[in-house]
Amino acid sequence: MEKLSVVIITFNEEKNIGRCIDSVKKVADEIIVLDSFSADKTVSIAKENGATVYQHSFSGYTEQKNKALEFANNNYVLSLDADEALDGSLEASVLQVKEKFTCSGYTMNRCTNYCGKFIRHGSWYPDKKLRLFDKRVAKWAGHLVHEEVELTTAGTQTMHLKGDILHYSFYNMEEHLSRIEQYSTLSAQAYFAKGKRTSWVKKLFNPAWNFITGYILRLGFLDGRAGYRIANISAKATYLKYKKLGDIWKETGK
Repeated sequence: MEKLSVVIITFNEEKNIGRCIDSVKKVADEIIVLDSFSADKTVSIAKENGATVYQHSFSGYTEQKNKALEFANNNYVLSLDADEALDGSLEASVLQVKEKFTCSGYTMNRCTNYCGKFIRHGSWYPDKKLRLFDKRVAKWAGHLVHEEVELTTAGTQTMHLKGDILHYSFYNMEEHLSRIEQYSTLSAQAYFAKGKRTSWVKKLFNPAWNFITGYILRLGFLDGRAGYRIANISAKATYLKYKKLGDIWKETGK
C-alpha cells in the first residue's frame, strides 16, 4: 500500500479539527496541520489527535495551502479544510486507491451540513472537488477566493471516487451572512483586479438567475426551509458582489 499525507490548514478551528483528524486516521500515514497562530485550542487538539503541527502566518488561502504541501513527506496528498471530514464510503474509496495510485488526481463530491442538515440538492450538491493528488504535478491556484487544485502536467488522468467529503459549514444563519459579506468583498476585489465591470442588469438579473437555478432547476426546494435559505442568501451574495464591484470603480473615479 502506498503512503498518503493528509494536509489541513487551520485558524481557530477548535470545534472542527478533532472531527476532521479522526475521519482520516485510517487512510493517513501522516497528518500535517499548518496553523496560522490560532488563539484557541486548535493546536493542542491537533497534537493530541496525532497531527504534526507547523505555524505560518496566513498569506491567503491559495498560498497557505501550497505552503502546507511543502511539509508533506509523501508524494500523494489528501487536502482538507478543518471543517471537513470523510464519510465512511469515501474512506473506503481512498483505502482502495491507496493499494496502487493509478491517476495523478482523484475527485470526490462534497456534501455540506447547513445548520444541522445535510444539503443534497441545489447549487451546493454535488460539489465536485479535486482533493487527492500527486503534489509533484499539482498545485493550488486561485485569486483571493475559490481556490482549487490545478494539475500542472498535460495528459494527467483523474478518477472520481465514491463517497463524500462532509462539510460542516455554518452552525447558524449569522455565520452564513457574515461569510457572504466577507466573500462578496473578496470576489469584488478579484473582479476589479481582472478589470471586470458591473451594471444594473448584472445586479438584478444575476441574483435572480442564481436563485432560480439553485432553488428550482437544481431542486433546492427538496431540502425544505434550508434549501430556500441557501438559495436566497446565495442570491444576496451575488448582488453584493456586483454592488461592491461598482463601489470600487466609483472610488477609483474610473
